[in-house]
Amino acid sequence: MTLTDQAFIEPKKQINDQQDINKLVTSEAYIRLTRFIELLNESVVNKKISDPCFVSELVQKVIDTLDIIMSWIDEIPPLPTSQRFGNKAFRDWVARLEQNAPIIHRDILPPQFHGAIIELVSYFTEGFGNATRIDYGSGHELNFVAWMCCVHLLGLFQEQDYTALVLRVFTKYLDLVRRLQSVYMLEPAGSRGVWGLDDHQFLSYYWGSAQLRDNKHLKPKSILSEDLVNMYSSDYIYFGCIKYIKEVKRGPFHEHSPLLYDISQVPNWTKVNSGLMKMYVADVLKKFPIMQHFVFGNLLPFKPTVEHQ
Repeated sequence: MTLTDQAFIEPKKQINDQQDINKLVTSEAYIRLTRFIELLNESVVNKKISDPCFVSELVQKVIDTLDIIMSWIDEIPPLPTSQRFGNKAFRDWVARLEQNAPIIHRDILPPQFHGAIIELVSYFTEGFGNATRIDYGSGHELNFVAWMCCVHLLGLFQEQDYTALVLRVFTKYLDLVRRLQSVYMLEPAGSRGVWGLDDHQFLSYYWGSAQLRDNKHLKPKSILSEDLVNMYSSDYIYFGCIKYIKEVKRGPFHEHSPLLYDISQVPNWTKVNSGLMKMYVADVLKKFPIMQHFVFGNLLPFKPTVEHQ
């Protein structure tokens, strides 16, 4: 599906109550997003991060862009503060991102697609956290993935790019948002505390479990071994997530991450992978506190799909 010949609009919020969540599930935006997320999932089955994959010129530009905005963290150091969460220097970092977002898009997109920038910048700038609340969570992760989805809907990311979007772009994005979290002490957004999958990410586990789907040596319970986590964290996104949690949280794993501990008891990665998509729909896409902030334009329209009209 390619959308190049339409008027682009500034995306707007459409979800004001739980009833709107019911409308979301029958919307074009929902279908396009979930299909994209599932296509990317299939593209990384049994693939390691270190495996060679096709990297297009556009994908490389995106990776380079993420490197540039990561370098801004060094240029905007955290302010001296005794607060546990929420370093206000993050607001300066986001301000620079918002100021530069249109220029970034003009640099990476072919000129005939510059009309779409009005839609793309909304998702891109929301993809790294909220400046007012100084927080980051799975809703921001969704915005970054929605940005990738929109570029795909324009026909600029092709099927041959799917693997690189997860194993090159998304892994770079994870490096960036983890640095933002640690340097600016970002609060977990919409966190369910210990009963959430993770304070910040979700799709990293879904796509990460796809990488392991038919792995004969690593089982879901392998994440409980510190040696295996350290050994495989750079090759498998899921193991990288576990390593990061163990670096930032104290105490027994089953106490601070009970849901991930429960998942480690599932017999195989195929079940983990399919279960995580169902959980993503229930815990992110159908959750009003998260989705109330999401915006809809012409690339991701709130209107119902043809079969639901």
